[in-house]
Amino acid sequence: MTPMSTTSLTSPPGRRNLPRLCFAMLVLTLVLAALDQTILSTALPVMARELPGHWPLAWVFSAYLLAATVVIALYGRLADVLGRKPMLLLAIGLFLAGSLACGASHDLQQLVLARALQGAGGGGLMTLTMLTLADLFAPEQRARYQGLLGAAYGVSTMVGPLLGGALVEHLSWHWAFWLNVPLAGLAWGVLAWALPARAAAPQAAAEPRPRQRIDWLGAVLLAAALVSLLLATQHSHLNLPEQLSLWVLLALGAKFALAFFVRQRRATHPLLPLSLFAHPAYAAVSFLALSTGVALYAAVVFLPQYLQIGLHLSPTGSAWHLAPLMAGITAGAIGSGRRLRAQTPAASLARVACVLMLLSFGLITAALHWLPQAPLALSAGLLPLGLGLGLMFPIITVVAQRVSPARHLGIATAAPVMLRSLGGAAGVALLAALLTHLMKQELAAASPLGAHADAVTAALGHGLQAIFGCAALSVLAALAACRWLPARKAAARDGQGAPAAQSAAIRSATEGA
Repeated sequence: MTPMSTTSLTSPPGRRNLPRLCFAMLVLTLVLAALDQTILSTALPVMARELPGHWPLAWVFSAYLLAATVVIALYGRLADVLGRKPMLLLAIGLFLAGSLACGASHDLQQLVLARALQGAGGGGLMTLTMLTLADLFAPEQRARYQGLLGAAYGVSTMVGPLLGGALVEHLSWHWAFWLNVPLAGLAWGVLAWALPARAAAPQAAAEPRPRQRIDWLGAVLLAAALVSLLLATQHSHLNLPEQLSLWVLLALGAKFALAFFVRQRRATHPLLPLSLFAHPAYAAVSFLALSTGVALYAAVVFLPQYLQIGLHLSPTGSAWHLAPLMAGITAGAIGSGRRLRAQTPAASLARVACVLMLLSFGLITAALHWLPQAPLALSAGLLPLGLGLGLMFPIITVVAQRVSPARHLGIATAAPVMLRSLGGAAGVALLAALLTHLMKQELAAASPLGAHADAVTAALGHGLQAIFGCAALSVLAALAACRWLPARKAAARDGQGAPAAQSAAIRSATEGA
């Protein structure tokens, strides 16, 4: 009889429910992190009027994105060495402190610095929720709960702009941050009590291993590379000093990235073990994460611009038209979790996801061409994109954890999350540059009517057709990468990854502690 079944027979019912209580708190922390990525989109105009300061408003978003992306890999590695529980509590604490500081900000500079602190916590929440879940539930159950996490993420992203608009209208923009404080405090308190101490030392549950160290030099090099590349993607919006031109930032990013990879090859305890990518399935899901980041952010960033600039919808109105995307993500994530739990091959499910995303980009492009004044046609085309993304998100996490060694489970979970954020940021920057170029060409050719509203709408619509065509190419590349995913039914254990005994030990501590 397994440790899990023995514990289930002897533990009181209340203790057996602790894993589900911990899961509920993990969902809550993920919801808060997801909300903070979108809740400000409808509050920015009011914040711009009320907050003094000379920094560009884009820094409110960019500071969070930079901090969150930079710390993702470090959280994953620290969780492998120091444990899930202390790192999760640290991430929640930083997020809570950042939320307090954001709500209390009196000028734009204070808000940007507070958003960076909030992002330093939020980046950990996005990774550690998925990683801690792997300790709480048996391998055959994880897909279901990963699907529920994906559904919660989709709903939160959809609700964010609507909630932000309601808070600004009835209270103030400060409450977009202060709302996090009691909820994050609740999650911190419950997890500090209910999450087992063994989750603080995952290596103790597996076979003995030499004590690992943190590659701090590698962490600094990775942070420098990511900051340089992300600043380059946001270059046109941030009014950076002349010395930090686009090409200088790209050159710095490439230099630091090369130094990071050289360091990882030579380090005894690398921050990101390159051996992970030697497994074809792990390399494939890493590429899928990068591609889905491009697909997701292309729709979320550019389609609202067309709805607001081209069709003159309000920010809240354009947010409602993204509802099919988020509904699709929710349904797809739940369905993906169920199919993976039913042992559907990951390769087959990922191919279905890619086909749905390609169908969506085809429908959106057709709507922009044939029905440019019909926002409902555009929003309807987002439904298969949401379904495809929802199917894909749990696949990436589940496969990454299944094929990775137990000692590297944290960084193996974190790396695809980091790549999805990086793919989204870099993809949006490149696609935005292409859109600007195409619009300038078309408006110049339309002179002297280039400034006419109809000409701007037409140029924007034509440019977006090219944008979504490029996004479809990234999905086609992802479809090709699906050939390296597991094509057979997965076993009920992690394979090369964390053994079932490790999860059973931690679940046993949760239920009987």
